[in-house]
Amino acid sequence: MQPTATYDSAFLKACRREPVPHTPVWFMRQAGRSLPEYRKVREGIPMLESCMRPELVTEITLQPVRRHHVDAAIYFSDIVVPLKAIGLGLDIKPGVGPVVEEPIRTRADLARLRDLTPEDIPYVTEAIGLLTKELGQTPLIGFAGAPFTLASYLVEGGPSRTYENAKAMMYGDPELWADLLDRLADITAAFLKVQIEAGASAVQLFDSWVGSLAPADYRRSVMPASAKVFDAVAGYGVPRIHFGVGTGELLKLMGEAGADVVGVDWRVPLDEAQRRVGPGKALQGNLDPTVLFTDKDTVEAKAREVLDAAAGLEGHVFNLGHGVMPNTDPDALTRLVEYVHTATAR
Repeated sequence: MQPTATYDSAFLKACRREPVPHTPVWFMRQAGRSLPEYRKVREGIPMLESCMRPELVTEITLQPVRRHHVDAAIYFSDIVVPLKAIGLGLDIKPGVGPVVEEPIRTRADLARLRDLTPEDIPYVTEAIGLLTKELGQTPLIGFAGAPFTLASYLVEGGPSRTYENAKAMMYGDPELWADLLDRLADITAAFLKVQIEAGASAVQLFDSWVGSLAPADYRRSVMPASAKVFDAVAGYGVPRIHFGVGTGELLKLMGEAGADVVGVDWRVPLDEAQRRVGPGKALQGNLDPTVLFTDKDTVEAKAREVLDAAAGLEGHVFNLGHGVMPNTDPDALTRLVEYVHTATAR
């Protein structure tokens, strides 16, 4: 299933822990708010609607590849797209984030989470078909939210700092929680399968909120669902990336869940992250996104620190330790890509 045009790309080689011509670079949220061309094409179009227009998705996904010369594109979407596609009442409110009309709180609510089919998301298949033609030898990374983070949005009803309702369900009704995450694992796996079958060369599972958990709770209450997603797409042979924020204590477990590449935020140096994750995994990361608000010399010095910490890794994909911030100067990203490519040329 591996697309032959992208198989020998630096990005996929690094994911497979093979020798690379240079350290590959891409950025989470590279297709988005930091680019003036993105703001122009999105003007007046709600977020979820923009995720369902194949030509617009294609244009937005390609913008950072054209501008920054990154080594991979990331499919432009949102973690709640598959939930919207199965008929859940939700929207993405500007300045707030995803808001769910009726939160999932009882066993009866699980009936609203039906299976996701390819027919629910024809725009994804169409957009990825358009993208792979345009990208040629540049890999496209498929995208999905992990079951824990999706469950947290659904139970809380929107963004949260405390996850009090989600954690209360996890601790107080572990059977309901397990069934909720299992249902979401099936939906997430179906969403990723559609992307891979349409031509995505790798997939990344974002567990944005999982850093709020202790390792024992992650292992017991979250890891089975994440592992189910990774197992479901293992047969395709594409690299599987796992990323969360504030997950320094969870890195080993996140690798054990089935990822080929473990994303690391900026809080843990990559050499220490490798020690925690253990052998047999590539790492992705991990420049602090706020560094990009400094001058060119500082950015390069901090990037050099990341590269030095990554020197002994089996495989390394350079990235930020979280997504590109909206007010980031796009030129700073372009210069950073050029610096990493030049500094690591072999």
